[in-house]
Amino acid sequence: MFNVGDKIVYPMHGAGVIDSIEEKDILGEKQSYYILKMPGEVKVMIPTAKAETVGVRNIIDKSSAEKVIGILEKDETEMDKNWNKRYRDNMDKMKSGDIYEVADVVRNLSFKQKEKGLSTGEKKMLNNAKQILVSELVLAEHASQEEVEQLVDNKINTSFMMFRAEEVQPESVVNKFIPFDGTGTND
Repeated sequence: MFNVGDKIVYPMHGAGVIDSIEEKDILGEKQSYYILKMPGEVKVMIPTAKAETVGVRNIIDKSSAEKVIGILEKDETEMDKNWNKRYRDNMDKMKSGDIYEVADVVRNLSFKQKEKGLSTGEKKMLNNAKQILVSELVLAEHASQEEVEQLVDNKINTSFMMFRAEEVQPESVVNKFIPFDGTGTND
């Protein structure tokens, strides 16, 4: 049982705060609902009796948030080459409600997007997974959405360059040594 003010995660939707618990009569059935305030002023109603069945859980703590960030710093995990199989595997990870699995999807799809680009379906999945990840980290880290989005992007960009640098030829790399002590010549 959760209480008003609890920060919880609703899988496939992200993290929010229980704004209230209300009795509602919907289609002739009276039930108690958690009214969950989500990012972007969206409100979601979840039947209290089914909350745990659908995977509602408390948000992660600060030490778990650090572990999630650590996942973004690692190399991508093996993904199926077949688009349909990869999509289903990633969808299963997201539906699990496990934030570590969601972070894995964000990192893997971000790497794939940088390397080859993503299909429309996978772009949508990446955006959704990133929103779920960011919404929970915002509450766990007591940070703004912009700060967390920037942190996630920075960690992914850094790990991509670390693990894929040999495959990426950035145009901004200087290929010639130029001394800064004024002793260089313009031969």
